[in-house]
Amino acid sequence: MRGGTTATSTLALACAAQFIVLFDVSVITVALPSMQKELGFDPANLQWVVSSYALAFAGLLLLGGRLGDLYGHRRVFLIGLSVFVVAGTAGGLATSPALLIAARAAKGVGAAVLAPLALTMVTTTFPEGPRRTRALAIWTAVSLAGGASGNLFGGILTEYLSWRSVLLINVPIGIPLLLLAARLLKGRTAPARRVRLDLPGAVLATAGLALLTLGIAQARVHAWSDPATALPLTGGIVALAGFVAVEKWYAAQPLVPPGLLRLPGVGWGNVGMMLAGAGFHIPIWYFLTLTMQGVLHYSAAQTGLGFLPHTVVMLLVGLFLTPWLMRYVQARVLIAAGALTAAAGFLWQSGISPESSYLGGILGPAVVISFGGGLVSTPLTLTVTSGVGPTEAGAASGLVNTSRQFGGAFGLAVLLTLTTSGAPGPPAALMESYGNAFRAMAVILVLLAAITPLLPAQRHLTRKGQGAPAAGTEVPEGGERQKSAR
Repeated sequence: MRGGTTATSTLALACAAQFIVLFDVSVITVALPSMQKELGFDPANLQWVVSSYALAFAGLLLLGGRLGDLYGHRRVFLIGLSVFVVAGTAGGLATSPALLIAARAAKGVGAAVLAPLALTMVTTTFPEGPRRTRALAIWTAVSLAGGASGNLFGGILTEYLSWRSVLLINVPIGIPLLLLAARLLKGRTAPARRVRLDLPGAVLATAGLALLTLGIAQARVHAWSDPATALPLTGGIVALAGFVAVEKWYAAQPLVPPGLLRLPGVGWGNVGMMLAGAGFHIPIWYFLTLTMQGVLHYSAAQTGLGFLPHTVVMLLVGLFLTPWLMRYVQARVLIAAGALTAAAGFLWQSGISPESSYLGGILGPAVVISFGGGLVSTPLTLTVTSGVGPTEAGAASGLVNTSRQFGGAFGLAVLLTLTTSGAPGPPAALMESYGNAFRAMAVILVLLAAITPLLPAQRHLTRKGQGAPAAGTEVPEGGERQKSAR
């Protein structure tokens, strides 16, 4: 009984941590126009309020995931959550664009520690089989709800309080989580043997991802051959090549252990996660926010409420329908079906006009996009974490989250090259510009469906009682062994 209670409490803590991390990605988007007006942001630089968080998040996720493996989940989790709360407070008090962007980047550092540890706590507490599938379905549904509900609450907070409240709200949420984590994670101490951390790998990974995204962002206003574009792109490629060399030949404890990439679902699964991030993650919130406020002239609160269908549909599909379907349908089939469904929704979304009603312009596409997204998330997460042992669970979780977050940040930078410079303009012209972005998201999701035959063919959950746990999936670092599902 006690083991089951501990597992449930651990799942609740992991879900809460993941919720606030993804909530913070999306809650900021509805407040962007208010931030731009009060702090005097240049339109071309507004994206860095979102991208600074996403890039710090993506670039350090590999390091954040490995820190938990090497130094103990409890200590690293508490440090990451503390940084997250303090940086959120600093952002809420920022008085200039530079200070806000810096605070958002610092908050991304804290998130880079929290997100992989949240997933690690799930995969090391529940053995492979029906129990893990159910736990991951709950974790994924909460993740989707965090991302989607951020828009809802961001609009309400911005409208009736201030854009600063969307950053300060993490203080009353984060402090109780700190107290809960300090009590619940007592058994997850550091390993007895200390190892050297792969800091060169972390620096190169972060620099590579950030420079690539910066180069793509610069291509929006400069030619591809312009040094402002070419130098960051070249530097990013060189840094990532250096990262591969460090991981292969230098690092004593690499951020990405070589054996990890040989697992059937990890390689192509993370490519799929990157494509999913570029389609479902940051770009949809960014462009839909600008569409509702710039084209349909919704207020911040109306924009937030406009995202409610995304939250409800993704939550219901991800929590109830998808786990049931996974009893009978292969994970890669569900991923393909969900990606193609969402692609159709984005094509519908691209046809919105200033005369569109909420029913046809927002609600209809939202149901189709969110239904597809709910089908994709859990099967894809299970695919990229299946077969990973407890000593590499943090690294695998970091890689999964890196793929998703970098896909979102890099995807946003690419999609922005298809739009106008960001300056205000006639609603019809803005919608044509944003329509290009929605159509490109549809193409990205078609690519995701196209690579699904390369994913391993397996049912992670077949019939009740047929989910055998993989070897080595008991709780590490002093945690209680979890029995496999009967």
